[in-house]
Amino acid sequence: MKKIINETFRYGSAVMLALVLLVGWEVGARLYDKPYVLPSPIGIIQKLWELKEVLLSVHLPATLQVIVIGLGISVIVGVGLAVLMSRSPLAERTFFPFVIASQTIPIIALAPIFVLWFGYSIWSKVAVTVLITFFPITVSTFDGLRSTSKELQDLLRTMGANSRQIFFKVKVPSSLPYFYSGLKVAVTLSVIGAAIGEWLGASAGLGYFSRRMMTQMDGAGVFAPIVLLSILGILLFLLIKVIEKITTKWRDQS
Repeated sequence: MKKIINETFRYGSAVMLALVLLVGWEVGARLYDKPYVLPSPIGIIQKLWELKEVLLSVHLPATLQVIVIGLGISVIVGVGLAVLMSRSPLAERTFFPFVIASQTIPIIALAPIFVLWFGYSIWSKVAVTVLITFFPITVSTFDGLRSTSKELQDLLRTMGANSRQIFFKVKVPSSLPYFYSGLKVAVTLSVIGAAIGEWLGASAGLGYFSRRMMTQMDGAGVFAPIVLLSILGILLFLLIKVIEKITTKWRDQS
């Protein structure tokens, strides 16, 4: 409890800024008086409460499923590519240009193609999420593996260590902070990827629900799932922070 209070005081300026912005938004929305265009924060909270059952029991699990599957595939593909490129200059020259090129194509243009390929199944949304999230994981992990101390590797070689031992005892621990940096970026992007995929074609999910409310000119209904998406992104980010802290305790001890 004491820790929570200390953290609240630590981020007191951010909390104050958020309150000021919310009050300004509330006053502006009341003066504008067109809730289908600019709903007030109180109106959005009321809509969230009104729709809580369908949002939390139907659409939130659908979006979370896309995020978990997409992130899981991104971690496997991203780390695998990073390891391969760090061990083989030929693989780096072959794959790295494609990794960069994949991020130069507008996602909003590719998403309809995924819908054509995979239909309205979960895999069209997962494909969008993977395309957005595997890049930061790949690049960060690759940089981490390459930044391993050459002196330490040479020292281990003189002590008789083989490549496998150097990889697991030196390179993997050294690259973990880089991997988590990429994962923290990816986890926030995954929420965006899932929402974009659902906007373009889905039968469930927070992005789909937001689009459905837009066609009904329900401003608060559009914002309600967006608020949930934002909260979901923050919670996933904090979860990665906790996992990072647990798995990299050795850094504090050293």
